[in-house]
Amino acid sequence: MVRPTPVSPSSETHQKPLRNEYWMLNDEMIEQIRSTHVPDGRVVDVKPILQVTGKVLPHTMNGGSGHIDVFDDQTILSAVDGALDAVYEICSELSRNCSRGGNAHATTTAIFNILSSYSWDAKVVLTLAAFAMKFGEFWLISQLCTSNSLAKSMALLKRPAILENSRTLEPYLDALRKLINAMINVTECIVQLTELPSKYIPIDEPPLLTTMVDATSCIISNVVICARQITGLVGMRHEFTTLTSEAGELSRLAQKVSSIHEYLQNQLRLCYERIDEKKLMEAFEQFKRTIETPQVDNLKILQNIFGKEENLLNADRAKVYINVLRRKHVLLLISDLDISQEEIRLLEVVYKERVSSGRDYEIIWLPIVDRITWNDGYQEKFSTLQSTMSWYTVSHHVAIEPAVIKYIREEWGFVKKPIAVTLNPQGKVLCPNALNMMWIWGNSAFPFSSETEERFWKTKPWTLDLLVGRLEPNLPTWVNQQKVVCFYGGVKMEWIKSFTTATKEAATALDIGLEMVYVGKKNAREQAKEITDLITENKLSHAWKYDNVRCFWDIVENTLNSKVHQRKTNATDGVMQEMATMLGYDDSKNEWAVFFTGSGEMVSANGEKVLSCMKSFDQWGKLSYQMGFIPALRKHLEGIMLDHHCTRLLLPGNGARIPERVQCAECGRAMEMYFLYRCCVE
Repeated sequence: MVRPTPVSPSSETHQKPLRNEYWMLNDEMIEQIRSTHVPDGRVVDVKPILQVTGKVLPHTMNGGSGHIDVFDDQTILSAVDGALDAVYEICSELSRNCSRGGNAHATTTAIFNILSSYSWDAKVVLTLAAFAMKFGEFWLISQLCTSNSLAKSMALLKRPAILENSRTLEPYLDALRKLINAMINVTECIVQLTELPSKYIPIDEPPLLTTMVDATSCIISNVVICARQITGLVGMRHEFTTLTSEAGELSRLAQKVSSIHEYLQNQLRLCYERIDEKKLMEAFEQFKRTIETPQVDNLKILQNIFGKEENLLNADRAKVYINVLRRKHVLLLISDLDISQEEIRLLEVVYKERVSSGRDYEIIWLPIVDRITWNDGYQEKFSTLQSTMSWYTVSHHVAIEPAVIKYIREEWGFVKKPIAVTLNPQGKVLCPNALNMMWIWGNSAFPFSSETEERFWKTKPWTLDLLVGRLEPNLPTWVNQQKVVCFYGGVKMEWIKSFTTATKEAATALDIGLEMVYVGKKNAREQAKEITDLITENKLSHAWKYDNVRCFWDIVENTLNSKVHQRKTNATDGVMQEMATMLGYDDSKNEWAVFFTGSGEMVSANGEKVLSCMKSFDQWGKLSYQMGFIPALRKHLEGIMLDHHCTRLLLPGNGARIPERVQCAECGRAMEMYFLYRCCVE
């Protein structure tokens, strides 16, 4: 076995004042101490030893008052047994230093030589234990000397006159007490550092190795100083007043050790965070491999999502085992707690129709929440949302594994807007967000794969029914009657009155069937509600309740998202252009209108242009007889140029693809891209 080269203690024997013995490690000292460290693999169970030491020292400093818990004697004996010789040897070294007034640094290096084969935590714990033995023996005799004849005789030999002057020395003893407590705290941190898994945090490599050397040296050197101070107290009689000047030095030492404790606590916090990050990344990579590897069924994927949680809640809020979803098509509905009732209601319509349409799939709600800020308010909101859902939900808010949440955010692009990830019976991801096609085509898009979405856009015509079929019950009748349907929005009542009046007059003059529907404004519930009431009261047009308004805008947004997913641009795709135009008008706080026919023709314009166009219908009315109402309206709108316009289009940051190029609805120029962070959506 390799042994370190012993460090020769200094020949200096006179005792220096405490104020000159701050333990300041320079590079030479650190290297000297590190050279003594040659661990041989022996293991010392330091926790039981530190537990006893941590009770003995504060107890003695409190004059023996207080209660000490009962320990498991066998556990303590087993822990100490293998290191007892080292503890006795340290005790002897401390005694020699105290009796001869030895040099503190020389004694410290001697102790490191004694403990060269031990780990860093064992070094400091065994040294502290030796100090507790020496210190505890003195205080034990002093406490028993009044009731035990043997203790009294020992007390006379040790001359503990300090007991008669404890009040005079209270400032000094208080400073010593704080120093010892700080030393115990640092030792506990050292033990925790050595317990960190080396797989993630290598303790024997810089920078933690340097931290361990510094902290261990600090504690052992302060043990030497404290031992000498206590020994000095034992032999004193009448010169106690001279020690009070040392209280300030001890206090400064205590502050220094306390600052080391704070530093180590911070290092531990950083280490724990680093370990959590590495474990999270390991679990993330494991889940990534699992979900990207072909499986026999979807059960393994679902088990990985929920970890130890094996139960879900069904629509009746009863617990069911997760294997009820085995080999089924499953949609993972992912959202935070801000998912709206309108979004739930719209999805529920599709979900309940699945049976009649012969589509066999299930939905599980996966709430993505912040575990740290969770409180009773969030719990109440979570429970309320659960009660409104007719599909499976998690049994509690922390059911989803953190690594899965990381995967959901990074791979499936979840930010805030709800998404629905489709898994086939084998657990393969068919589409990272099926909500787009579910809200456009409903269950006819089952199994909600990306290939189905692409095929539908290529083969199925886009009609007005896809946009508002679930929201406007009169739509089939209007289409059969070949009426023009106008949807409009905004929050200026004066414009609404002018527009509805002018449009009705134009329709009457041109002898066309017309229906008008007010669809409010996105994210303006209270304003839209007030205007809806006024429109209904004045019989200006049809007006939806806000539930339908919110659903309408969600469908518009999802139609645009679906087109973006197909890598379309509004420069080449008419549907995408109109959806982006409507969203742009609404985001720009402008009034707007869009006209549809049952055949799929549509045209949109901002409020100022369309109102001007309706008021001047006599200029283009004849053209409408030749080419149709909507083509004529579009041609006339193209000829109206506004002096100024400012168009905005806000796309939700849901991790989906962002169009590389978006044309302005007014002038056709490419719009500039900015990033917008918004909290209040009203």
